Amino acid sequence: MSSSASSDTVAPGISREAFGHLPDGRPVSLFRLANRQGLRMCVTDYGGIIVSLHAPDRDGKLADIVLGFPDLDGYLSPLYQQANPYFGALIGRYANRIADGCFTENGTTCRLTVNDGDNHLHGGARGFSQRLWQAETFEHDDGVGIRLRYISADGEEGYPGCLECDVTYTLDDDKALTIDYRATTDRTTPVNLTQHSYFNLAGEGSGSIEGHYLQLNADAFTPIDRGLIPTGEIRSVADTPFDFTTMTRIGDRIEAPDEQLQLAGGYDHNFVLAWQTPPSDELRLAARLWEPDSGRQLEVATSKPGIQFYSGNSLDGSLIGKSNQTYRPRSGLALETQLFPDSPNNSHFPTARLRPGDTYVSRTRYRFSTDQEPR
Repeated sequence: MSSSASSDTVAPGISREAFGHLPDGRPVSLFRLANRQGLRMCVTDYGGIIVSLHAPDRDGKLADIVLGFPDLDGYLSPLYQQANPYFGALIGRYANRIADGCFTENGTTCRLTVNDGDNHLHGGARGFSQRLWQAETFEHDDGVGIRLRYISADGEEGYPGCLECDVTYTLDDDKALTIDYRATTDRTTPVNLTQHSYFNLAGEGSGSIEGHYLQLNADAFTPIDRGLIPTGEIRSVADTPFDFTTMTRIGDRIEAPDEQLQLAGGYDHNFVLAWQTPPSDELRLAARLWEPDSGRQLEVATSKPGIQFYSGNSLDGSLIGKSNQTYRPRSGLALETQLFPDSPNNSHFPTARLRPGDTYVSRTRYRFSTDQEPR
């Protein structure tokens, strides 16, 4: 059953339906969530994928604003597996890249699966985005949600220790999606969890995100090398195409003759959130995204010290989404709250080390609204 086609009027609550089977025969479920403010979301227990997310425009008209497929087959197809853009998925154990697929812990070199050139990306060849999670739904007075649980075995994708992970999606009546991450381990291991939805506030399949306006509460970013690995430098955004400290149209500078943009084919960089230096556990505003035609606005608040702005550069037109439209470069953008890429190999970056007895805890909140003009 398609996850995107339905009436604009849906009663608040949660329903569950079959979404297909994995190659080994295990059944996969799709969960439909709706709140009292008109937000609707479909989530599958395969990869914790947000399959669809409907939000109203300034006239109250709903549109699906995340990229993805109408059925499980789209996420399992060889074409998708080869490109692997991680549409809507939970990412772990480590979001983003680890150089050369290795790091040193207590004098021991740990070698991870290499799946991005010479590097390790988004948890490896079968990261959390390709695992079947245990799911439990809940409802309370001001929202609905789903709790996902996965146990990552010692040695999975090369990571040390057994990691127990819980991720909760809550769709509340304040027009917000809140994601709570929690993890514990029995051996010291790096952990960096995030959510990899691609947003297009004009509507999925509607074209480029270059007309969106973006503001990032970041006065610095981490430059990359040719392998998209941070060089270790923390560079000011001042007087560069990376200055999003005020609302800026994405397309205005994405083709600027800047070496960093050329290396990534656009934006694919970690931004250092100004208010997180030094790190803090407080949930604060990190980003604001606005699309002028629909009036939809997205605010991202997080307890993480970094946010990856990815402008969908690698989408090459080979994938067809829910609206039967081709996903071309910059058809959607990701705002991935995170620790910094390659933190295990950069001691001056915020640590990703999780030790036995400690608990990894973080929260990210996506709040949706509409506005005639960017604020």
